[in-house]
Amino acid sequence: MKEPKDKRTKAYKEWKKSFDAEQENKSKGLGDDIEKITEATGIKKLVKFIAGEDCGCDERKEKLNKIFRHNKLECLTEEEYDYLITLFSKNKNVLNNEEIKSIYQISNRIFNKKNKPSSCSSCVRTVVLRLKKVVDAYK
Repeated sequence: MKEPKDKRTKAYKEWKKSFDAEQENKSKGLGDDIEKITEATGIKKLVKFIAGEDCGCDERKEKLNKIFRHNKLECLTEEEYDYLITLFSKNKNVLNNEEIKSIYQISNRIFNKKNKPSSCSSCVRTVVLRLKKVVDAYK
């Protein structure tokens, strides 16, 4: 369901409630994934029966989530959005080094990556297309 625009409506409040519940159930990382598997297979109950309630699972889950977290998309800042809208509206086929550096910086921040700016045209094109999809989602 697409987000209703007017935040005062009942439809928006219902959408927000279901969205928040959906986000709460999403795995943050590998630890959450393992917990879901062990709960579904009954292993978690068995471990708690044998080792007791404080079996160390929660600490292990948090450590695994921290080390192997799922990529979470960050929101664009207003400045990044304005920069990308301006850049994409020019329909340029070639970007200068400063523009490449900027799009990689934005991409790395919102996608939680550590890619280095590249002179490879297909690599730059991939980054640009991913950012265009993000910008289109804001429209």
